Amino acid sequence: MAGKLEGKVAVVTGSSRGVGRSVALAFGREGANVVVNYSRSEGAAQEVVKQIEEMGRKAIAVKADVSKRDDAQALLKAAGDTFGKVDILVNNAGITRPAMMHKMTEEQWDAVVDLHMKGTFLCAQAAYPYFKEQQSGRIINVTSVAGIVGTVGQINYSAAKGGIIAMTKSMARELARYQVCANVISLGIVATEMTEKIRTDPKLKEIYMNRILLKKFAEPDHITPAFVFLASDEAGYITGQLLCVDGGYGMI
Repeated sequence: MAGKLEGKVAVVTGSSRGVGRSVALAFGREGANVVVNYSRSEGAAQEVVKQIEEMGRKAIAVKADVSKRDDAQALLKAAGDTFGKVDILVNNAGITRPAMMHKMTEEQWDAVVDLHMKGTFLCAQAAYPYFKEQQSGRIINVTSVAGIVGTVGQINYSAAKGGIIAMTKSMARELARYQVCANVISLGIVATEMTEKIRTDPKLKEIYMNRILLKKFAEPDHITPAFVFLASDEAGYITGQLLCVDGGYGMI
């Protein structure tokens, strides 16, 4: 039985680990060929490539700092040159540089906003020619509950994630003429390296668990079906939407 993404080509930024890795592997299982993007962890990226190839799909690892225009352009060009097209772009790459507002440096602000928000814009811009020529495409941008309700000590991250929601709506309006659907998925606390402290520190764990209606942190299998759905033909009449896959954390 063919997968939901059979024959599609997907670019997933920040996919050597964490959420991006889980999404890249899920896309591979559903039949997609995948461009695995990393900025530092080449070994981890190559391991994701290997796992996708073992599924009978094709994959390549491409080093790129998507907050830089040349790197973003090179990433999408590598996808086009290797596979001849780009069907799906998942803008997932991200970092945190936490600090209280009155202590935050300009460097901490720029690092987070540039990677999350500018990186999302630059990759979508680089994918635009492929989508226009094909008259089809999917953009899935990744945001966080922090972008909806705010976070103490992460004003840079919250600002960037909130900006991604508005940016996605603009993308949906601009790209609809080419039958491109752009949506945004908001995540809560997912079991990755980035959230290890929250999940293991007893005090923090209690605080966050009290905010999650379903009383459990997300595992990759909880979130990847939403990405597969929005990337698939089944979601061809859904665009400009925010889908919260967060166990009820961000419900307002």
